[in-house]
Amino acid sequence: MATVTAKNITKFQQTLLNWYDTDGRHFPWRNKRLTQYQIIIAETLLQRTKAETVSKFYTQFIKDFPNWTNLAQADTAAIELYLKPIGLYRQRAKRLKNLALEMVKRKGKLPHDREELESIPFIGQYIANAIELIIHNRPSPLIDVNMSRLLERYFGKRKMADIRYDPYLQKLSYKVVRHSRAKEINWAILDFAALICKAQKPICKFCQLNSTCTYFKKAKNKLYSEGTINSKHSVLT
Repeated sequence: MATVTAKNITKFQQTLLNWYDTDGRHFPWRNKRLTQYQIIIAETLLQRTKAETVSKFYTQFIKDFPNWTNLAQADTAAIELYLKPIGLYRQRAKRLKNLALEMVKRKGKLPHDREELESIPFIGQYIANAIELIIHNRPSPLIDVNMSRLLERYFGKRKMADIRYDPYLQKLSYKVVRHSRAKEINWAILDFAALICKAQKPICKFCQLNSTCTYFKKAKNKLYSEGTINSKHSVLT
């Protein structure tokens, strides 16, 4: 089993970075020349939404609403038109507009202090982590259901239902992204979870981590005990 040791974390990091360098996804919000506004908008839209869906309208959204002032002055209905494909569009449009109004009051300035950052209305744990990681260049995890799935399958399950408050998962995620390539580690985890370690029917046979993966070992042992596969099979399909 892949216990949480420095050795296993290093292997996890290096394996995913090697995979990401050749097979990682490319999205406009991963551009190094983005403004703080563009980064926060992207991460807000990405919450509970597939990256491929956001990528279809993100660039045009930024063209139509290029900064906090434009977004704050926009009609909510105009914002809703963009968000219809991602669900809960009325709530999300209202949240984006209110966040824009708040940032205009703050003249677009973001605090470096974590507690003060999370005190800003409409900025929760995930967005605060994204700001620390991408804007302040601190190794913070973009922890969501996808990252948690990959971490839990490889290292072991969390205890609490809400990933935001589970101490094991929070501590583990920070350990895993503590790296000189913290941004790429985060993106590698998210991409690997989307393409290989899927929620349904993970592609274990193409997973470079399967030799030390907790989930894979348990699944394979279960199939052995049930007689579904024999010892000649080295991977799940």
